Amino acid sequence: MSKEAMDWALEYAPPMPSQLVATLSGLARHADKQGRGAFPSNARLAAYACKSERSVRRDLRDLEDLKLIRKGDQSKANHLPADKRPEVYDLALELRVPGGRAGDDDRTLTSARTLASSRARGRAAREAKKARSAQVPTVERGDVDVRADVDGPPDVDVSAGGRGRPSGGTWTAPEPKDEPTEEPKDSCPPPASESESQSLFDEPDAPIQLTAKQQQDADFDAWYALYPRKEARGKARLAFAAAVKKGVKPDTLIAALHKHRDHWAACKTETKFIPHPTTWLNSERYDDELTTPANRWNGPAPTAPSTLTDEEKKRALRF
Repeated sequence: MSKEAMDWALEYAPPMPSQLVATLSGLARHADKQGRGAFPSNARLAAYACKSERSVRRDLRDLEDLKLIRKGDQSKANHLPADKRPEVYDLALELRVPGGRAGDDDRTLTSARTLASSRARGRAAREAKKARSAQVPTVERGDVDVRADVDGPPDVDVSAGGRGRPSGGTWTAPEPKDEPTEEPKDSCPPPASESESQSLFDEPDAPIQLTAKQQQDADFDAWYALYPRKEARGKARLAFAAAVKKGVKPDTLIAALHKHRDHWAACKTETKFIPHPTTWLNSERYDDELTTPANRWNGPAPTAPSTLTDEEKKRALRF
């Protein structure tokens, strides 16, 4: 597992839809330091992200469309059977957010909100399109009499726009009516295009005020993307909301998580020994004072050498 690739996927990659973070992190776990040569199976990625394999395949297509991954050297998977050989991908490590998506400067602090603003604009445009479609009047057509006129002669001229009528014993065609010269105007403006309503990376033309719920969801997604153990996302979201309700700021939770990540890395803590996200929040671990014990990973401290003589040792063994 490459720490450089994992850090890029969790923190330095450009903003993306939240459902793609887990799949991208699973690829990063199998890439080298340059982000190349990742070929985990779709079943393994589905287990990482707690998704179906069909969802994982859709995520991979979306990541390719966003230019975050690309096809790599397929010969790296030649040792696997042809019918079970996965696709080899390279990560676009050159695409980086300066300072990370959770950085301290104004440009990086707004990166997590850019995607939420774009989604809000797209949702508003789609709702406006539906509203315009609902206002278009519908014309009800009655039954039309299409029965043939069997009483008239077969050579009646009906090219003028109607059925001939008898006049003085002979059949004459009706006089043509004046046709309108102007096309009716459409009162509805043209709908917005898909590219305008669903842009991911374009900055909004005007600042959009997010609701408290939307802002809290964006903050949770940024925090959960950094947490190294992905379990019970729904319960973690409720615990995150409870912590914010108690007065803990989202920036405080994210800063505390950075310190815990550094502590776990320094202590070489395995993922299975890292607490669940819900446990970390409910136990208020963000207030912990972290210390790394000296010589923790170097075995027990050496004992002082014995100062007894051989004669004293023999006497002690008799008793």
